[in-house]
Amino acid sequence: MEIQPDLSAIADEELENLLDSASRVRECYRVLEKGGLNIVGEILKGQGTFYEMEHYPKGDVFDRDTRCQYYYHAHRPDSPEHGHFHTFLRVPDEVHGEDRTMHLVAISMDAWGYPIGLFTTNRWVTDEKWHTADQVIPHLGEFEIDHASPSWPVNIWITHFIRLYRYHVAGLLEARDQLIQSSGIPLREILENRDFEVLSHCSVDLNAWQDTLVRECRHRNLQ
Repeated sequence: MEIQPDLSAIADEELENLLDSASRVRECYRVLEKGGLNIVGEILKGQGTFYEMEHYPKGDVFDRDTRCQYYYHAHRPDSPEHGHFHTFLRVPDEVHGEDRTMHLVAISMDAWGYPIGLFTTNRWVTDEKWHTADQVIPHLGEFEIDHASPSWPVNIWITHFIRLYRYHVAGLLEARDQLIQSSGIPLREILENRDFEVLSHCSVDLNAWQDTLVRECRHRNLQ
């Protein structure tokens, strides 16, 4: 599906923040490419043989201060991707005394280590605590991995990639919920239904999205 964020609804400061995130993403590519490296290669470095369904790096990446988490893996052999990142926010549950895992979005990566798409998944895929789009969207701007393990460039990249595409992610989450609601299947049943795995997806094109943001900034005389 195609997601077209409503630029008129984005404030000037936020528009400039999106462009800053685009610049940060490109800077991560630049420093990695100078060493002949890429995002996926950094995550798999030193991890041994790459196996489908295994999490990379082992134990996932978690920021204890921001409560954000991600891992990389592969299990979609018929898709054009090499693998994908799953991103999460852990939300404290005061009633049960433990974190509730909130899945934000998955990022599809190609064989050269660059992003090609975004997608949302059903609850059973990541074994998360189910949250509606209205519950997840306000937290998208909170995603941040603010430490250097296992790779500082990758942590900066994934932080700003989520920020750069937060409006696309919001659209995917809303489409995900619409699909569930229109299925006619009770929520408790569809969340465990293996016939429903990827619930919404879109391609990403950094050049096109950045160009769109630049044009909008110029239209508003922000640059």
